Amino acid sequence: MIQRILDKAVAGERLTPEEGLTLLESHDLAAIGKAADAVTRRLHPEPIRTYNIDRNINYTNICSAVCDFCAFYRRPKHPEGYVLPREDLLAKVRETLELGGDQILMQGGLHPDFKLEWYEELLHDIKSRFPQVNLHAFSPPELHAFTKINKLPIRTVLERLKAAGLGSIPGGGAEILVDRVRKEITRGKVLTDDWLNVMRVWHELGGVSSVTMMFGHVETLGERIEHLQRVRRLQDETHGFTAFICWTFQPEHTDMAHIPPAGSFDYLKTQAVSRLFLDNVPNIQSSWVTQGLKIGQLALLFGANDMGSLMIEENVVAEAGTVHFLTLDEIRSAIEELGYTARQRNVRYQLVDLAHEQRAIAANRQRQSLPLVQLAG
Repeated sequence: MIQRILDKAVAGERLTPEEGLTLLESHDLAAIGKAADAVTRRLHPEPIRTYNIDRNINYTNICSAVCDFCAFYRRPKHPEGYVLPREDLLAKVRETLELGGDQILMQGGLHPDFKLEWYEELLHDIKSRFPQVNLHAFSPPELHAFTKINKLPIRTVLERLKAAGLGSIPGGGAEILVDRVRKEITRGKVLTDDWLNVMRVWHELGGVSSVTMMFGHVETLGERIEHLQRVRRLQDETHGFTAFICWTFQPEHTDMAHIPPAGSFDYLKTQAVSRLFLDNVPNIQSSWVTQGLKIGQLALLFGANDMGSLMIEENVVAEAGTVHFLTLDEIRSAIEELGYTARQRNVRYQLVDLAHEQRAIAANRQRQSLPLVQLAG
């Protein structure tokens, strides 16, 4: 029954939400994966698969929202709450650049006290010292919270942050873009239309962003498709999403720990269906951070054309007990074992020059050879 739908997607025709749901309801993982791989090869016929080098710096874990799925956040005035000292943050940026990175993924909790000027100063401090770095920062929930705290429209907030050095926006905090789901698992956090509008306005200002989906919790399969439909509709309008990344909810150490974790079968199927459905989003990232090396590698045969980030540092998923760390050589080997050439890229999926790439490989190998006590220092 699904082969007609798969043939339609492989031929470049747009799937309907009903057809997308039929695929998600199917258990024919091999056929769905084969079709997703065919679409990926049509969109990316080049003999390469990509990765980037960045670092996820969480500048604060203090958050006024309550997300049942999050093990990272701390309520205001909680003894474990922190705001990263500026010099520590700048040292992390410096190390990232020394390891061949060109980007900082910077996100935090919804801090109730910081005004927009604090964030402008943060961006300015980084860009004035490291003008070459792209600041991939502040997910839509953060940006929407800035509008509430500062009583400013989102366009003004984004214009000011862009002038201060904001380069692109990460697609975090999307979870499932269906209000029923969002209201069940979060309180005090942006709802669907406002999440999408943050991205819409940023794209209208000439900016690019990624878009994500965290699944495998309280949503239905139909709501996963509803999420993809909303992403596809906005991309038709703005063309500002560079990539889509999905991952499974990590329940350990959260208030939703009773929910059985989704497995690799569901992950690979959902990613493959996403590739088939999102015909206007150019790139799909593997989520090896949550899935591990082998499933992350297999994802390159189920619709992904990018291994995502080296992730020199990652805190949010790690707090939920899922800790997968790969070296740069392991990421490159995962790509090359499948017969592709591994290449480093930037946020716009442009390849970095080979000399830069080779310097990054050498720097990361040197770092891996350092004693653990030296790395900790």
